[in-house]
Amino acid sequence: MREVGVGENLDQYKLIEVIARSGMASIFKAIDQVDGATVAIKVPYMQFESDVVFYGRFQREEEVGRRLNHPGIIKVLTPMRKSRMYIAMEYVEGPSLRAMMHEPGGLSVEKALDLARQLAETLVYMHGEGVVHRDLKPENVLVTAEGRTKVMDFGIALDETARRLTWSGLSSTIGTPDYMAPEQVSGRRGDVRTDVYSLGVILYEMLTGHLPHSGPNVYNVMRAKTSEDPQPPTAFKPDLDPHLEEIILHAIERSPRDRYASAAEMLADLSDPSRVVPKGRAQGLHPRSLALQRARRTAGYVLFFTSLIGILVFLIWLANRYPASPTPPRRSYRGQVK
Repeated sequence: MREVGVGENLDQYKLIEVIARSGMASIFKAIDQVDGATVAIKVPYMQFESDVVFYGRFQREEEVGRRLNHPGIIKVLTPMRKSRMYIAMEYVEGPSLRAMMHEPGGLSVEKALDLARQLAETLVYMHGEGVVHRDLKPENVLVTAEGRTKVMDFGIALDETARRLTWSGLSSTIGTPDYMAPEQVSGRRGDVRTDVYSLGVILYEMLTGHLPHSGPNVYNVMRAKTSEDPQPPTAFKPDLDPHLEEIILHAIERSPRDRYASAAEMLADLSDPSRVVPKGRAQGLHPRSLALQRARRTAGYVLFFTSLIGILVFLIWLANRYPASPTPPRRSYRGQVK
């Protein structure tokens, strides 16, 4: 078996254009030669087809996609036959949410809220079907010409209805660090509040152009998520409506128990932000307070290691000051006569 390319047939589909490439698969625009419909075909690279973990992830994406039926989710199709591993999906004409966020001028508050509401509605449906996405990010959201969001890529989704698909065997750090919830970073599988956190980060970024946590590398970001407070949105956008800031900070609380308990609760607030009562979540999160937190944490580390070194030095001094008494030679009575 070899890699397929543009102009070739893959079962009933004619591959006509490469839409996107990732580190693991290519996505082609194709024509279904049975009914003439335009579709998208996701084909993994050959080196991954024999990987057991990747196969499980790919199979999960297809099975979950086929089961879910919602206008906010990319529909997965069922080919007449399959000669190799691939996923056939509905073709969506439109940019990713990431591309929209990078457009000149960014997104207006009204547009960002509209997109966030749509995503929350999709999460309500998805969670009702027992599925937690766990990798919600701007790259996994397409937006149609009519402005309709479409969620895709259920490769690491938690499907509570498929008991045979378990957490074991999968990496505990799968996901995208910038949008992963703290519990994912800590190796836990997460629940519906994990998706709420990701949506909160997406809304934060749509409104401010920044992320709540940043660092020089992925490890710094992951550590910050589990031990540091986020930057308040108003640190980047001072004129942001305090009701919206309250919604965002509620969604991205470090502890799942402090977040919205469901996407439905978050959707209710997004539907009418003016009814949200700010509870002072942003207080103490301004840059100076965050810097003070980091300074105190650093001082604690320095104090700990200084104390440890002091104890070691004292033990060495003690050993030199009071050396152990030499052990007297053992006397032997072998051969002695009474």
